[in-house]
Amino acid sequence: MKRLLFLLSVLVLLTGCGSATPAAVAPAPSAPTATPAAPAPAAAAGGFRTFVVVPEESMASYLVNEEFFAAALTKYNIAAGQKVTVGSTHQVAGTLALDLNAAQPLGPSRFTVDLPSLTSDQSLRDGWIRDNALESNKYPEAVFVASAIEGAPTDYSEGQEVQFQMVGELTVRSVSLPVTFDVTATLSGDTIRGVAEAKVKMSDFGITPPNFVNTLVVTDLFTIRIELTAKE
Repeated sequence: MKRLLFLLSVLVLLTGCGSATPAAVAPAPSAPTATPAAPAPAAAAGGFRTFVVVPEESMASYLVNEEFFAAALTKYNIAAGQKVTVGSTHQVAGTLALDLNAAQPLGPSRFTVDLPSLTSDQSLRDGWIRDNALESNKYPEAVFVASAIEGAPTDYSEGQEVQFQMVGELTVRSVSLPVTFDVTATLSGDTIRGVAEAKVKMSDFGITPPNFVNTLVVTDLFTIRIELTAKE
C-alpha cells in the first residue's frame, strides 16, 4: 500500500512538471541603432557666368590705311594724302561665358557683326564695300567663335583692368580663319567692358584691296576693333 502511494505521488509530480508553462526568456537587448551622419555640406557650385552684348553700348569697326592721289579730289572731293579710314556699326550681338575660377576661364562664346550696317565718312566707299569687297548683301554677318583665353593674369580683383588674348575663328564671306584678338577689359559687378583688336589681311578672306589708278590705294592689312559692353 505504501509502495502504491509512493508511485502515485511520483506520477502527480511528473504530470505537474510536464504541464507547467516555461518561464519567458527575456529577449537580449538589441544593439543601439547608429544615427546616420549628416551629409557634408556641398561645395559651392562652380560654373560659367554668361554675359550678353549690349549693342547700343558696343561698336565694331574696321581701320584701314588709304592713300589718295590727285584724281580723288575731283572724283570724291578728297584731298591727296594718306589717312586712316574707319567704318563702324553698333549692330553687334553675342554672348561671352566666363568662369574665373577655372583653368581655362572661357566657355562657349560667339559674336556677330551686321556687315551691311557698316558706315564710314563716304557713302560711295560704303556702297563699294557692300557690293564688291565684303559682298555683305550676300554674306551679311561676320562671325567670331572664341575658343580660348591666353595670357590672362592668375590673380584678379573686382574692377581691375586686365590684358589677355582671345583666340578663335573668324568667318567672313564664308571663309573661316584663326584670329587672335588683343583684349583690354574690366569686370565690375554684372558688366564687362572692353576693347579687342586684331590685325588681318583682306586677301586672306578673298578680298582684293582697292587700287584705282591715280585715285587711291588701300593697304591689304587692316585692323578689326571691337568696343564691347556685355551684361549678365
